[in-house]
Amino acid sequence: MIAWAFDPEALGPPPPGVEVVEEPVPEVEFVVPRWDSMPVLDELPGLRVVQVLSAGVDWITDLVPDGVTLCSARGTRDRAMAEWIAAAILAEVKHARPFAIAQGRREWRPMTLHDAAGLRILVVGFGSIGRAVHQMLAAFECEIVGVARHARDGVHGVDELPELLGEFDDVVNLLPLTEQTEGFFGARELGLMREDALYVNAGRGATTDTDALVAALQAQRIRAVLDVVDPEPLPSEHPLWTAPNVMISPHSAGDTPAADRAAWTLAAKQLRRYAAGEPLENVVRDGY
Repeated sequence: MIAWAFDPEALGPPPPGVEVVEEPVPEVEFVVPRWDSMPVLDELPGLRVVQVLSAGVDWITDLVPDGVTLCSARGTRDRAMAEWIAAAILAEVKHARPFAIAQGRREWRPMTLHDAAGLRILVVGFGSIGRAVHQMLAAFECEIVGVARHARDGVHGVDELPELLGEFDDVVNLLPLTEQTEGFFGARELGLMREDALYVNAGRGATTDTDALVAALQAQRIRAVLDVVDPEPLPSEHPLWTAPNVMISPHSAGDTPAADRAAWTLAAKQLRRYAAGEPLENVVRDGY
């Protein structure tokens, strides 16, 4: 069989009987694409499996032909994402943004710092990344509560969210982008959050109504730390750049060397499983 990856060396030695090619050919069965180096999947009649290196798959689901299995890299970027979320929350607690502004103005401006211990944090989209966030922030004695599509032991269902939002200091959005989650956090949801609460979005930008978020920030009702926004890249003239009480990073929270290595390791494992006729992991169904 033939496989293709945009970085064959990162994929490592192929299993017996598998040839990894540098350019996709019609006979390719297994593809490891990247959003900015995508083959035209419809032009690969032999294609059977698409294994991405990202946890989210919204950027490729519409491009995968019927009958082709799509697999995510869920789990490989959990640590990197959890570190970014913890850093975002701790930076706000310790006033990193106001101190940076004061430094830019050459102002010696003492401020009262706060403690992470005792923070109540609501994680919406509580999957493997959410569990990593829970483990990491538990060390700071934070209280972490999860919300998922369906209630399960220790995790609330999404139908309970309106009653929960006002009870937490921080709300972390880890939702994937699907038809059901597009614009999920709108004016109503942001308005239900506690006054001066922190909104952290590390899932997908389009799960938030950007106009509603800008309005909430401009009214100084809430604060925000965002790794994802809508649109991306954010145009230089967009009002979100200059809204008060917001920090923005360019969709890079999960892109660390260790996370990249883990994603490629998973891709190689998946290729070996496919070549051996074994069931694949992280098969995407209904956008998850």
